[in-house]
Amino acid sequence: MKILKTIVVAALAVSATLGTAATALAENERFVFVSHAPDSDTWWNTIKNALNVASEQMGVTVEYRNPPTGDLADMARIIEQAAATNPNGIITSIADFDVLRGPLTSAVDKGIPVITVNSGTVEQSKELGALLHIGQPEYDAGKGAGERAKAEGVTKFLCVNHYITNPASVERCQGFADALGVELGSQMIDSGIDPAEVKNKVLAHLRANADTNGILTLGPNSAEPTIEALKENGTAGQVFFGTFDLSPGISAGIKDGTISFAIDQQPYLQGYLPVVLLTNYARYGVIPANSINSGPGFVTKENIEKVEALAGEYR
Repeated sequence: MKILKTIVVAALAVSATLGTAATALAENERFVFVSHAPDSDTWWNTIKNALNVASEQMGVTVEYRNPPTGDLADMARIIEQAAATNPNGIITSIADFDVLRGPLTSAVDKGIPVITVNSGTVEQSKELGALLHIGQPEYDAGKGAGERAKAEGVTKFLCVNHYITNPASVERCQGFADALGVELGSQMIDSGIDPAEVKNKVLAHLRANADTNGILTLGPNSAEPTIEALKENGTAGQVFFGTFDLSPGISAGIKDGTISFAIDQQPYLQGYLPVVLLTNYARYGVIPANSINSGPGFVTKENIEKVEALAGEYR
């Protein structure tokens, strides 16, 4: 019994020592997440939730910042301002490589670790000096959507681009066109993000191009008004319709047959993983050697029930 008691006491002492060491390493690191999303874009709520979960689990502070109107020059200034505060790391989307290259390379030159997420490519991330990129290969995702459309007989399509100033959005449309073997050209429209304007532009395009038999939208801001447009002109469920991302309206469209699929890039991972990785990098100097593809995955009527309850929070 005396030996057992000695072992237990020793084990408790080691446990206490380890606990103290772990606590000592936790310095309440502060990270800044800068997105390109305007305030009106609710798709980013999933990422915001992921930031909250990760910050609580890791015991760190994460500040979310974005340009209220989605202006990329404003986003560049926000990155500069964030870097001036010397955070333990910056997480950001590469909404426009040329616009953001200056402030991001300056941050890296200051010794601030950077992880890029969402928009942009692995190659661009490397060129900026970021540690890695977490996101979805946008061209490949668009091409995958186009392959599905081609299998369903789509020959002429409409790509509703609600954020045409983001090169990644054009890559989605281009990949779709290339999979069909057609020119993109005027089949991509700059819809803007105002729901009424998106709906009217979709209706106008379909009236002028009555042989359009496929539609691709790039997120809730373009998908949900397009659903309303198709209901208004009586073609809901009759035209092939794929979209990127998830929302309650998109989920409903999949369930009622208006939308064939939604491409899920798993935004939760784009918010959660960089916080966890930067925390471990700050504390222990460890980081994955390769970038991480968070998507694409396809949500259809067959699996929508699994993800619908989590949409807007974890999916």
